[in-house]
Amino acid sequence: MTEELPRRHATLDEVAMQAGVSRSVASRVINDAPHVSRAKREAVERAIRKLGYVPNPKARALATRQAGAAALVISRDNPEVLADPFFAQVIVGVSSALEEADLHMMLCLAATRRGRERVEKLVRSRVVDGVMLMALHEGDPLARLAKETQLPVVFGGRPTDFEPRWYVDIDNVGGARDATDHLLAQGRTKVVTICGPRDTEVGNSRYRGYREAMLLVGLTPRPPEEGDFSDDAGAAAMARLLETHPDLDGVFAANDNMAAGALRTLREAGRSVPGDVAVVGFDDLAVSQVAEPALTTIHQPIRDLGHEMARMLVGLIAGHHPSPLILPTHLVKRAST
Repeated sequence: MTEELPRRHATLDEVAMQAGVSRSVASRVINDAPHVSRAKREAVERAIRKLGYVPNPKARALATRQAGAAALVISRDNPEVLADPFFAQVIVGVSSALEEADLHMMLCLAATRRGRERVEKLVRSRVVDGVMLMALHEGDPLARLAKETQLPVVFGGRPTDFEPRWYVDIDNVGGARDATDHLLAQGRTKVVTICGPRDTEVGNSRYRGYREAMLLVGLTPRPPEEGDFSDDAGAAAMARLLETHPDLDGVFAANDNMAAGALRTLREAGRSVPGDVAVVGFDDLAVSQVAEPALTTIHQPIRDLGHEMARMLVGLIAGHHPSPLILPTHLVKRAST
């Protein structure tokens, strides 16, 4: 008579697979943590009964320390930023990824001293399992927070001061180079640029892409006019460029809002687009389609940026070691070129 082998215990991964949920969701159900939908909780409980799963006491103690939430921190102090189509799409992407992992999202604006203190208190009290940081400027104190906390931190876009360990970014240099190349391919030789804030990585990277494209064909890059990514800033920068470079025949604006402002100034100055001046933006926001004329732009996957940031953070919370990610861009041609 053969001796019966001991029965192998089911694993947490097998429970999650049987229930059709993520590993983190299964863990929270097993440890009676909050923020799990009723349907998913019941699916996990059925899988536990079917597989005869027995929790590991050490893993259980670790899992019960999870808060069930993640913070998206934007280094701005104006609540109107939440109405900006760019950040609105980022938030949608973050929310969808956190929902898949049954994590709640806490949204914080933190450009002021008081705002930063609230975020630091949030992190110290461990009411979130991880943090996503966006829109940092050079010397931003929030970067220090990322270095000091034991919580996982994912950056949306890179800071100018250092290379973080975990980030999701856009190919800003490549996209700006493609935008400028497109203007040059249209026969434009006097191309200028409206860049973003120079104390941000995105502002510097998109200006660098413009410079590289100009130098590659033997043209001298013109000094940029800087804007804060708003429509009004683009309009004002375009007016200054018309004064300093009245012979300009092409404009690369570092985002669609500033490009829309530039179109308005060109129209008021009696310059036809694209007859006299061709214009390219960056982002592919809704404004690019309703602008007059419709705006040629660089499409960036904004919602994916938020989604991948949150996915990376969820992986870190679960103990994985993801790599940084750069998302691609592509040109969308419309009537402004």
